[in-house]
Amino acid sequence: MESIFTKIINGKLPAFPLWENEDFIAILDIHPINPGHTLLIPKQQIDYIFDLPDELYNSMWQVAKWLAPFIQQAMQSKRIGIAVEGFGVPHVHIHLVPVNSGNELNPERATSASSEELTIVQDKISQAIKDGL
Repeated sequence: MESIFTKIINGKLPAFPLWENEDFIAILDIHPINPGHTLLIPKQQIDYIFDLPDELYNSMWQVAKWLAPFIQQAMQSKRIGIAVEGFGVPHVHIHLVPVNSGNELNPERATSASSEELTIVQDKISQAIKDGL
């Protein structure tokens, strides 16, 4: 069964994409903990991060490391927090969350963002990535 992320990857559902290559896509979380909360998702649907083939697993962390400074710069945050819990969607994903102090990664802090808010953030981060390439 296709996950919500596979449906997004296949163009069946809308999203706020920031970047993609043949193996991964980075999109904004529509229920962000903080503005700029990004999901890095492999295009191959695998439920559990430790079931990823080694090459894809390693590449995913390299991409997360590469993306983090662009998100941090665009959102003017002190750091990018990382979370992988794996229960909300049966498709591996890494949360990259702009943070400015401790304890900000609590998912209970998540709120819904409007399309307008997400578009503004999408433009900021996408521009930071374009400027960095």
